[in-house]
Amino acid sequence: MKKQLSTTNAPAAIGPYSQGVDVNGHVFVSGQLPIDPQTGETAEGGIKGQTEQIFKNIAAILKEADMTLDNVVKTTVFLADMADFADMNEVYAKQFSGTFPARSAFAVKALPKNADIEIEVVAMR
Repeated sequence: MKKQLSTTNAPAAIGPYSQGVDVNGHVFVSGQLPIDPQTGETAEGGIKGQTEQIFKNIAAILKEADMTLDNVVKTTVFLADMADFADMNEVYAKQFSGTFPARSAFAVKALPKNADIEIEVVAMR
C-alpha cells in the first residue's frame, strides 16, 4: 500500500515527485529545500534559518502521516558548501530528542533553485 503525502504547509513539488510517500508505515520524504511555503521564497537567516525552514517543511509532511520528527530514522543532508556544516549541524541537533537518526551529509556541486541546503528523511512508525 503506497499513499502519497501532500500538504500546503510545505513547498509544492517542483517536478514529477511527491512531497512524501507512506508505504506500510515507512515514510519517505523527498528532499526539502529551504522554501517558505507561504511566500515561495528562500528562508532568510543564512544556513541556520534555511535549515530551520527545511525542518518545518519536513515536520509538516510528516504530520500528514501522523508522525513527527521523533519518527525519523535516517536523514540525508546535501550542502552546496561544506563550510556551512557546523552551522547546519547546530540547528540540526536541536530538531531531535533522544536517539539521533542515522545520517549522511554530502557536499554537492549545485542544488535546485540554487539552494544552499537540501534534506531528505525516512521515518517509521
